[in-house]
Amino acid sequence: MRTRNLSLKKVHTAPVVGLVLTGLLVAGCSSADSEGAPAEGAATEGTATQGAAQAGAPNALTAQEQAEGWVLLFDGDDLDQWRGYRRDTPPARWQPQDSVLAFVPEGDDGGDLMTREQFGDFEFRYDWRISEGGNSGVIYRATEDSDAPWHTGPEMQILDDERHPDANAGVNGNRRAGSLYDMIAPTPGVVRPAGQWNEARIVANGNHVEHWLNGQKVVEYEIGSERWDSLYQASKFTEYPGFGVQQRGYIVLQDHGDPVWFRNLKIRPLGS
Repeated sequence: MRTRNLSLKKVHTAPVVGLVLTGLLVAGCSSADSEGAPAEGAATEGTATQGAAQAGAPNALTAQEQAEGWVLLFDGDDLDQWRGYRRDTPPARWQPQDSVLAFVPEGDDGGDLMTREQFGDFEFRYDWRISEGGNSGVIYRATEDSDAPWHTGPEMQILDDERHPDANAGVNGNRRAGSLYDMIAPTPGVVRPAGQWNEARIVANGNHVEHWLNGQKVVEYEIGSERWDSLYQASKFTEYPGFGVQQRGYIVLQDHGDPVWFRNLKIRPLGS
């Protein structure tokens, strides 16, 4: 199995944008004056690169994120830091396309995509866009001890709330986009329509977990609390005793059979 040290992806900035230096044209200027001007971008390459990253270029870390210990999980070009569930290589349906990680339903080689590394306490940020009527999800702290990652790891739901039947299934909306799937409904009215990008964040610190969507905290819970136990007993996960109890595991992108797109996948380990 080919693995890749996460530190190799820590520093990744946006492509350099050349800066065009335009001088005032005066009558009678010689060709030698023109040839003596600096080449486009020659004196400003570092500034342009840093500025593009700080402006939020896709699949790049800003200087501040690098200093804070963020790790880039997808650079727009390859899946070196990902593999399939219970396999060494990524399923062929997961493809980098135009700097976006896309799930393409065509073909026989499908399945969930998961990180090669495991994470315990972390802050995970990512953007997602779902197809019309589509369904997917991000599962975290999952293990490979069962037939599917959702048997062990909680899921932040990805859904077209306007068209997919799951939006009206479950209890009080606990299968809508942003939810702790089948357990806790998200704050309503935060998700953007299918086809638009959503900015998501999962913070897992010990037993305390938060889901954030488009800048708003939409779910918060404490594993092992009385509330958690009650929600677990009322959910579909009761037949899986290992569900939600792991303090460390994989980040998993779900193959639910529908087109879905991801970008800006980055993670910051918390604590020591």
